[in-house]
Amino acid sequence: MPDAKPKLKYVGINREIELERDYDNILEVSIAHKIPHLHECGGNGRCTTCRIRVIDGMHHVSPPDEWERKVARIRNWDPTIRLACQTKLKGDAAIQRLVWTSAEISKLQMETLPADVGEERSLAILFCDMRDFTSIASQHTNFDLAHMLNRFFTILGDPILMNDGIIYQYAGDEIIGLFGTGGGSEEKNCMDALRAGLGMLYAVQRLNKMELKDFSTVFQVGIGIHFGHAFVGNLGHPKHKQFTVLGDPVNVASRIQNQNKDLKTQLLVSKNFLDQLPGDTARIGKHSSVSLKGKDEVFELFEIKGFAHFDTNLEVQATLDLLLKNEDRFAQRFYEKLFIRAPGVQSLFKKNMLEQGRMLTHMLSGIIYSLSRPEHLKMGLHQLGKQHIHYGVKKEYYPILKEVILDAIKEELGDAHNGNVQKAWENAIDLVTAVMKESYDD
Repeated sequence: MPDAKPKLKYVGINREIELERDYDNILEVSIAHKIPHLHECGGNGRCTTCRIRVIDGMHHVSPPDEWERKVARIRNWDPTIRLACQTKLKGDAAIQRLVWTSAEISKLQMETLPADVGEERSLAILFCDMRDFTSIASQHTNFDLAHMLNRFFTILGDPILMNDGIIYQYAGDEIIGLFGTGGGSEEKNCMDALRAGLGMLYAVQRLNKMELKDFSTVFQVGIGIHFGHAFVGNLGHPKHKQFTVLGDPVNVASRIQNQNKDLKTQLLVSKNFLDQLPGDTARIGKHSSVSLKGKDEVFELFEIKGFAHFDTNLEVQATLDLLLKNEDRFAQRFYEKLFIRAPGVQSLFKKNMLEQGRMLTHMLSGIIYSLSRPEHLKMGLHQLGKQHIHYGVKKEYYPILKEVILDAIKEELGDAHNGNVQKAWENAIDLVTAVMKESYDD
């Protein structure tokens, strides 16, 4: 009697797969069966986004190697948490994916903080405040207000998460973002924070134009960004510690945000923050020297009007939410256009097209989020290129794919599409496909 084939159950989506062949690891099983499974670094064991919890059948998975054990120690994992890209299935098991969306990835950097006390790190700190909240609240029912606030915090949180930041707090009508809790260069952390701030202004503008017009409401915000050294760690009772940031830079960032009211600006940064950026990064508006509440020294503040040069990341990030608002529709639009433009390609897609479409949008969203982590992105794209070679995608298909996806993006965005959006997505697709095509030369 032949040996029974191992079965892998995905808890959470209640799906069980019988392995028809031998796979190198659990991540390969997910990819082969069209199960969206985050793996930002392409399954190289560096990003940890493919992590799983083994619910049942621990004795049927391969033991961790030295590298995975090191990762587990640094991040304080219990033995049931494994990297799917490093774990081979030897018999029946049940697992749960632990990172479901790209928006969750940036907060994983907090695992690298010392578990006992914490440490001082260089941070870019962003405060964003809604203007005239009391007046807005008095004009709407509690239900409508809750709906509008949820949209407000979503569209303002996305630029933080897309740029490798973490959402530290919601304080009333204020949102606080941190950049650099996981380390990184001072320049990168400040560039991420600036791009997030500008992305917030884009997002509020779109929210007012497209979603709040039926409520006869216009949201306005003030954003302040500062850079400095702050204590980052987990504080509190030994049985109930909370992630906390302490230090003067936090207070200064809050005070800078408040100055927008007096200066009639939207985005202000400190000189200390601006000094971390390359000299030609931003378009500067007003420049003021002010005394901040509770501070003896005078602070130089600069209004940021935008990037001095075209920024691809900002433009594609700003349109992602709208582009994937209806993920299934966008995927269907893409594949219909692809099969008309290149009928021979359709034979490569033999399985459920709904699942295939969701893999497409999952991949697209993941790539845009990982633009702020280029070291992972390049590894991930290189592996993605290898996968497409395995699927039968030829190098000469790439120009067609570019034309089709740009056409689908233009149709899906409608009036939100413009020349800058077109240029940004062209740049992003060229970057992605250039790395993927390198796989053909391996």
